[in-house]
Amino acid sequence: MKRVLIFDLDNCLCPATAVGEALFAPAFDVIRRAGAGVLTPEALQDALADCWQHALDWVAAHHGFSEAMYVAARDAFRTLEVSGPLVGYPDIEVVRHLPGQRHLVTSGFRRLQASKIRALGIESWFDGVHIDTIDEPGRIGKQGLFARILAAGGWSPQQALVIGDNPDAELAAARRLGIEAVQTLRPGVMRSDVANHHITSLEQLEPLLRRGDATGD
Repeated sequence: MKRVLIFDLDNCLCPATAVGEALFAPAFDVIRRAGAGVLTPEALQDALADCWQHALDWVAAHHGFSEAMYVAARDAFRTLEVSGPLVGYPDIEVVRHLPGQRHLVTSGFRRLQASKIRALGIESWFDGVHIDTIDEPGRIGKQGLFARILAAGGWSPQQALVIGDNPDAELAAARRLGIEAVQTLRPGVMRSDVANHHITSLEQLEPLLRRGDATGD
């Protein structure tokens, strides 16, 4: 039986776009201005599209942002905050009824990610909420946070399950630690073999929770 479930937030429990394009618009304008002459208009557009799927540090590295571009984008994103309520995916309520310990691990800027969680009203559903802040000192990343969660609970990797959408982030981190990874195939998410399992609804998690761990329980 799986003892601890570790969930991603964006494009797993809630569409990243649920915050609305208007919220990101000021940061996107900053990136366009800073990126003029550094990236082509087409490359800039691709980078902005990836901001809905990946953390800014990944986007910057993947698309070749200059240091000035990254700093300008970072400073703009740091100011963003969701002020109204958010609505997650229709199956989000499944999470609060699942057995075992539940943890939420999300990457991004603390102010923005914390405001999303608050706007969804889901913090009380989890035994731990962990923000992998991309611009604060001492960052250990999602892999480090997963390992810390396991160590704190005395769980083996076989007793855990990581649920998320991103093969370059939480799914890869889980696999490196020997944790089974479940990819949520939300609209727009490309299926990846990095995950052990693939689901289209959180209701499909229940059978996976009954898988035995190394001790057979």
